[in-house]
Amino acid sequence: MAPTGQEGKQEERTIVISGPSGSGKSTIINKKLFGEFPDKFGFGVSHTTRSPRAGESPGESYHYITRDEFEKMIADGGFIEHAQFGGNYYGTSYATVDDIARQGKRCILDIEMEGVKQIAKSHLKAKFLFLSPPSPEVLEQRLRGRQTDSEEAIQKRLTQAVREMEFARSGEAPHEKIVVNDDLDRAYEEVKEFCLSP
Repeated sequence: MAPTGQEGKQEERTIVISGPSGSGKSTIINKKLFGEFPDKFGFGVSHTTRSPRAGESPGESYHYITRDEFEKMIADGGFIEHAQFGGNYYGTSYATVDDIARQGKRCILDIEMEGVKQIAKSHLKAKFLFLSPPSPEVLEQRLRGRQTDSEEAIQKRLTQAVREMEFARSGEAPHEKIVVNDDLDRAYEEVKEFCLSP
């Protein structure tokens, strides 16, 4: 399948935002950026083979498809990036990015570390931002404050967060900007400036 084509106008690079769970991505992207610029940006909804959870909406939370459908899309080259977690597939399709471009909006993707590596090697024209907590200690306080995760889940998230933070600061990471979310309003202004730039 051909990579994303935004023919007919100056192509704006897709924005890839990554960062550990608890870094504030959903607040900054969904509540602040999309709240201020509802017609400027579109969120790239991922595909998954897992079942919807309570409160999730097909097409908004995820595109829910079968394992066979997902594997056919992999074979057809339909994914920019994909991975498997907990026995389920997750992936971002070229079609999703194209659909947002056809609406005249700039696509924003919320992608984890392995997906970032895949996108950096893909044909997609993208720019990368890493949203970082001030420290693993602050992140732990935020995760515990949610009171939604088990102790085992918190420890897994913290271990993964340290790996992601180390990767973001390594020479192999494609990130053009790292924003430390120690002050939500200031962090949002930095993310907004990055997203509005070419």
